[in-house]
Amino acid sequence: MNDYERIEKALHFISENYQQQPELNDVARHIHLSPFHFQRMFKEWAGVTPKKFLQYISLEHAKNLLKQQRSLEDVSFETGLSGTSRLHDLFVSIEGMTPGEFKNEGESLLINFSYAETPFGDVLIASTQKGICHISFISNRNKEFEILKSRFEKASFIQKTDLLQQNALQIFKEDWSNLEKIKLHLKATPFQIKVWETLLKIPFASVASYSNIAQTIHLPNASRAVGAAVGANPVAFLIPCHRVIRSTGIIGDYHWGSDRKTAIIGWEAAKSFGENQTPQVSG
Repeated sequence: MNDYERIEKALHFISENYQQQPELNDVARHIHLSPFHFQRMFKEWAGVTPKKFLQYISLEHAKNLLKQQRSLEDVSFETGLSGTSRLHDLFVSIEGMTPGEFKNEGESLLINFSYAETPFGDVLIASTQKGICHISFISNRNKEFEILKSRFEKASFIQKTDLLQQNALQIFKEDWSNLEKIKLHLKATPFQIKVWETLLKIPFASVASYSNIAQTIHLPNASRAVGAAVGANPVAFLIPCHRVIRSTGIIGDYHWGSDRKTAIIGWEAAKSFGENQTPQVSG
């Protein structure tokens, strides 16, 4: 079991026993580590203590973020990349596949794919000549590769790490100072692309609700359709569908597991706010 698997197991234990407010010793015992080693491992991963991390994934903190969230159309992004509070999302653009590529299920496409480690578990990443077409967290390599092939049934696949993949994987690091423009080449409907482009406007360490996304794309009654598009996102983390939560503040489901979604949201908050800031409680 690697560090992230232990952290995911710890977060699941905490969420299942939240009403009992488990102590550090209880969580450490559950994942078969001493309290000292668990605390050290967790802080190396998140940058903050487990106690502070729990504040960042609490219902109250989520509600406060939603309360403060302005219209996504009004969000003004900073252009620098000097620190962890900056947004990598500025450097991501989406290009939909042509109608012919969409209809032909990837015929004539050559797709490179590889596997990589991230702070949230291993991923399968794939790219065409035009850009990244797939990133998914994996538990079983063969099973996830079959899912990828089913999306592009007529494409040719080569296990190869290319420069497009290497650049995209930089998003999992804290230093984005050398990050180049990342282009995504996705098989999707125009509506899905519109939703995914809106997700890119959610700032790092912030969240938005499904209804907020629907209002931003000027379809206020389309929250359910927005939810389906968010769930169909084929590019984990880069298109930040993990930042979309329920309007009640509940973190909700995630294609790659609700515990992983909780971990990512808390990790981003820890990188942005750090150890010294206490999350405000919404009224």
